Amino acid sequence: MLSNWLIDTELFAAPEDLSVFQKELPLEWIEQALEQTDKASIRRRKLPAELVVWLLVGIGLYRNRSISEVVAKLDLKVVNKLGDTVAPSAIPQARQRLTDAPLQALFDITAEHWLQREDKADTWHGLQLYSIDGTQLRCIDTPETAQAFGYIKNQPSKHTEYPIIRLCALMSLRSRMIKDVKFGNSGTGEINYAKQLVDSATEDSLTIFDRCYLSAELMINWQRAKAHQHWMTPIKRNTNYRIVEQYAENDFLVEMNVSDHARKQDPSLPKTWQARLVTYQEQKQKNHILGLLSSLIDPNQYPASDILDVYFERWEIENGYGEIKQYQLDESILLRSQTVQGIKQEIWGLLIAYNLIRVEISQIAKEAEVSPLRISFVMAMRYIQDELMWCAIASPGTIPKKLRAMRENVKQFILPNKRKRPKNRTVRFSKTQYTIRSKHA
Repeated sequence: MLSNWLIDTELFAAPEDLSVFQKELPLEWIEQALEQTDKASIRRRKLPAELVVWLLVGIGLYRNRSISEVVAKLDLKVVNKLGDTVAPSAIPQARQRLTDAPLQALFDITAEHWLQREDKADTWHGLQLYSIDGTQLRCIDTPETAQAFGYIKNQPSKHTEYPIIRLCALMSLRSRMIKDVKFGNSGTGEINYAKQLVDSATEDSLTIFDRCYLSAELMINWQRAKAHQHWMTPIKRNTNYRIVEQYAENDFLVEMNVSDHARKQDPSLPKTWQARLVTYQEQKQKNHILGLLSSLIDPNQYPASDILDVYFERWEIENGYGEIKQYQLDESILLRSQTVQGIKQEIWGLLIAYNLIRVEISQIAKEAEVSPLRISFVMAMRYIQDELMWCAIASPGTIPKKLRAMRENVKQFILPNKRKRPKNRTVRFSKTQYTIRSKHA
């Protein structure tokens, strides 16, 4: 089993040479997650719960492989007393017994530990940078999944072909690691999922939102949650405000009314609220944002030019979602799991695997003395995939040598500096050349 290989490897390797899984996702954390969710007793069955957790994280790394192959890749085969391998049917049964709760608990444990260790030093004016944005994942179309996740109507009489899981994440912008995430039925709006993340940001932080999140209830409560827990979002064209004080030509303190509906939802909200508005003096593109509202009131501590510049780091969360969908999910249309519980497990395993890759990227970036955003996600993912294969097929004594040889050549992981896009994004043709047959027509 994988755990046996890791123990053998430890005898031959210095601590810095151990497997990424062994170093960054120790068995103690898995056991802690199982204990917290009352699933530790499952370990006495044919397929121990900790191996099922490993499997679900492995699924997030090997999207183009069958689950049976993932079992083989991670060397998770289990035999009974007679020496016979456990039947493949034991895997879905074990997943059903496990539920998604231990995976969620393990995500919380790992995210808290990894972000505190890897991301603490890289700040903007002493603030940790986060962003919140939403994305969507499709799943198999069954009555069960349709009821659990729902469809999204794109026309009054039509909706999406597959059930949609709406996901909203709090992501660190300097490392692209995910701090927390909420997901579920697509009928729940992104703002409602964002409200559930209010307590997840850290003190002394700035969270950058897209303009669709501009809400007095969300922003006021975000600022109330912790000391110096700031927010920033683009202003909408129809936002009504009054100028209270002008700091500079494009820099204002403004006051806005809180709607009756918002105060009905949360009676603790005041009748009015104030924010800082910094406008862009030059509109470089057709749909360029007008300006930014934020809780960064002090113009001396947070210069207007810095505020205008930092907003564009928000796009790192879009890049993070792109890495998950394009590389981890291999641009697959649907998640592979067939049940609601399995889909939730798959998502948590996917997110744990994603953060694990980003942790390794952070380590490589330190060795190369560059930003983690300059390290290739694809190369880091393949590095971990190859490492797991060596654990399964190689002699334990050869593993550290292979790891050292790969990590010593850090140049292969470094991406060139980004160039600014000269033109707006356009396409010449649609991705699909076939007529779409709708199941729900």
